[in-house]
Amino acid sequence: MSAELRKRKLDKAFSHIDVNGAGAIERDDLLGLGARLLVGFGESPTSVRGDRLVQSFDRLWTALSAQLDKDGDDSISSKEFHAGMTAAFIEGDGFDSVFRPAARAVAELCDGDGDGRVRAGEFRMLLSAFGTAYDDVDDAFDRLDHDRDGTLAVDELVEAARQFYAGDDPQAAGNWLFGPI
Repeated sequence: MSAELRKRKLDKAFSHIDVNGAGAIERDDLLGLGARLLVGFGESPTSVRGDRLVQSFDRLWTALSAQLDKDGDDSISSKEFHAGMTAAFIEGDGFDSVFRPAARAVAELCDGDGDGRVRAGEFRMLLSAFGTAYDDVDDAFDRLDHDRDGTLAVDELVEAARQFYAGDDPQAAGNWLFGPI
């Protein structure tokens, strides 16, 4: 992957968590993203799906802070995020053990009726929680909906997350997971 594409993807990923623009992310920022998802989908954090999301985000924070927080201040700067994400999850093999469980918990939360499919409205709610511009959601959905059936399989959504966070193919549909980069 080109260095510029990697930078744009990591900048976008960082901004999903650093919603207040403080230039650093903390555990509460990541859990805040989880809370936005739960509220958006009307899911209790104590339900099976809600608890799975909260627990996976908590484990994600534990792994990220252990790998990325080099100065031990319980926050991850943009510089630490870029360097650590590149080493551990783009060039390294940490996606499956760290990100995949959280991506699956998010995708399953989006699948409101549990049929293994995420519909356009559910996808819109997902991207709203991540701060994607309303006008970009339809384009993102269309690029991910390979078979044009108006739904995304939960597994396709998880794969799109892998392509976004760890993939190196500049043409991968997953690069559009959160809209244009």
